Amino acid sequence: MEKLKEMKRFNWIKIPLGIGFVFLFSEKIVAQDTLRIDFREAVELALQANVNYQARLNSMEVLQKEKQVAKLSHLPSVGFNTTFAQQSGQQFQQIEGEIVVTNVTNEIISSGLNVNLPIFNSGRRILDTQSAKLAYDAGEKGLDRAAQQVVFDVARRYLQVLLDQELFGIATENLDNQKEQLRQIQGFVDAGLRTLSDQYNQQSEVARLESVLVDAQVQLENDLWDLSEYLQLQVGVTAELVPVDPSSRENSLQGLGIAELYEIAASNRADKVQQELLVNSTKKDLKAIKAMYYPRLSAFYNYSTFYTSLDGRTIQDQLLKIYPQNNLGLSLIIPIFNNFQSRLDVSRSRVAYKNQELQKASIDRKVYQDVRLAHQNYQAAVRKESNTGVQVMAAKEAQLAISERFRLGLSNFVDLATANQQLVAAQADQAQSVYTLFFQEVLMKHALGTLEVME
Repeated sequence: MEKLKEMKRFNWIKIPLGIGFVFLFSEKIVAQDTLRIDFREAVELALQANVNYQARLNSMEVLQKEKQVAKLSHLPSVGFNTTFAQQSGQQFQQIEGEIVVTNVTNEIISSGLNVNLPIFNSGRRILDTQSAKLAYDAGEKGLDRAAQQVVFDVARRYLQVLLDQELFGIATENLDNQKEQLRQIQGFVDAGLRTLSDQYNQQSEVARLESVLVDAQVQLENDLWDLSEYLQLQVGVTAELVPVDPSSRENSLQGLGIAELYEIAASNRADKVQQELLVNSTKKDLKAIKAMYYPRLSAFYNYSTFYTSLDGRTIQDQLLKIYPQNNLGLSLIIPIFNNFQSRLDVSRSRVAYKNQELQKASIDRKVYQDVRLAHQNYQAAVRKESNTGVQVMAAKEAQLAISERFRLGLSNFVDLATANQQLVAAQADQAQSVYTLFFQEVLMKHALGTLEVME
């Protein structure tokens, strides 16, 4: 019996080695092929492996640069240019009041410094800055919601594996009990207290429970593989989970109604806040583009100089003393007609703003639906957990009574098998209800937007 248990245990962690070899090197093998992690570590691994979260994290770099550029747009733009050229052919020169044409090679160096400062553009710079900041804040909220989604996905898989382990343990214990029951019935048959049909029926029940145990083990391995795949563990590495105590839930949400829960979600759901920020951002964009309809005023300063090889003076004298020019002034641009390009830009921006408003209304409805559904499931899970407690207690008492009657020959095998099955079903239902209630609290926090990333 112990040997069979060891073989099943090592089959579960997928180490196909003999029992003797495992006894000598089990610690080393477990260290290589299993990774013991708790829930927090699982979340950390999932955040590193999740494509959507990492993509949002990368996009924050662009949003940060856009926000920075919008702020710097209030400062003057400065540019420096220089040109090196060579002209070959006829060159026109004025010498002593006459134009002289010569065929020479002229080497030219020209340089310039340009400074431009917008003074008035109907508030476009301010609107662009506000829009970029709102877009960045929305990106942060989107990143927060993506992290919460990862936590939710990990919690669902993590708790499912723990539930599978619990059900596997119940199936194992039930099989052991039924094997012991078979041994007792065989003794009763040998003593002439029971018929041979009871022994055969119990053997059939043991065989059925062995199949049930195999199904439970397969389900456990499948869900464990699903979690390992979600965490993107290395090939051949299986997660070994640190158990959590489902009974340690807070019960802080049980007395709240739909209205109170929705109020919490309205202020905490990151995707809802994100969409509100995006609506405001696109609204600022629309106003900024409309500013292109109006005149724009800017100040400029230009410094230019050049050097020519036709002038016999030095490069330094020509560039710094003889040919420098300074231009300082104001530039006024009055839009009159640009082929309706500004109108097209405004139309595109208006459509983007309307689409964001539609998306906001959709998310508002989704938040309410999520809260309502989570509340209903949570209340149902609370009632089910309470009911399964009574169910297990009654099933245990019934099984003990039937077992005693069977031992005394006052009850038949069918009654005993039915009582055993009801007890096991009650235990499985109780384990299911406990973990379901624990998960429903996670689901409720996810719906409310209060799920902590490292909870």
